Amino acid sequence: MYGIGELPRLIKYSLDTQISLARLRRSHTLEDRVAGRTVLVTGASSGIGRAAAIRIGAAGATVALVARRAEELREVAAEIETAGGKASVYPCDLNDFDELDAMVAQVLADHGGVDILINNAGRSIRRRLDESYERFHDYERTMKLNYFAPTRLMLAFLPGMRERRDGQVVSVLSLAVLFGGAGYSAYIASKAALDSLTDSLQAETLTENIRFTTIYMPLVRTPMIATNSLYVNAVALTPEQGAAAICDAIIDRPRRIGPVRGRIANLLDRVVPERFDVVRNARFQQGM
Repeated sequence: MYGIGELPRLIKYSLDTQISLARLRRSHTLEDRVAGRTVLVTGASSGIGRAAAIRIGAAGATVALVARRAEELREVAAEIETAGGKASVYPCDLNDFDELDAMVAQVLADHGGVDILINNAGRSIRRRLDESYERFHDYERTMKLNYFAPTRLMLAFLPGMRERRDGQVVSVLSLAVLFGGAGYSAYIASKAALDSLTDSLQAETLTENIRFTTIYMPLVRTPMIATNSLYVNAVALTPEQGAAAICDAIIDRPRRIGPVRGRIANLLDRVVPERFDVVRNARFQQGM
């Protein structure tokens, strides 16, 4: 029998049995879900977003690629088109809402709507409380990209989905939303806000064939974590494995995807939060 203190070790960095079982009983393919449809991917210039966009394009979707770096987006588009897919490039800084709104208007003009929105772009900040007293802007800018930008995108594209009575929003969050991330308060709070928002939106649209899927993504070795010394030797998924989780979300349209042990830990945290506070504090002290 494992104690609560050992749960962080038991929460493996894989999307274990939930995805495995879904794959065994599925009746659709990625091609069934995306062929001939428009899929918008944010953060598509590198990492998980790039890998997912390439797979989705190969399956027959028209992929709308969104990120700040235009040259990298063009490289992704070229790779998709070389493989026979279709891609459109939309360079955009999602922190700039004027740019975001202009991008949305162009996407709607070019494609008439978006069938699947993948909220993948994000910003992570690691900063302790005692380092944050004079840095309220860290919370503002993290919330802006991780919460307000995807909210603005959903408000722009959901009307079309609801009118067609068909659509999906996939939001890439963090496994730490399930059990806390001491030292990452701004980041986790912004992801948790998006999680809570999609809960409410799903309840409102449940009978309209609109699906909101949340992915509690484990650590993935992307440029976002490259500068963090804590993660140099950490176990992490590859971008391709992260992209596979996004594709699984599109195929199976589950409400949530995440390590089963992480979801169990979240349940136990709600029952005995004081015990989990001790665990979180111990992990935080070790990582200082």
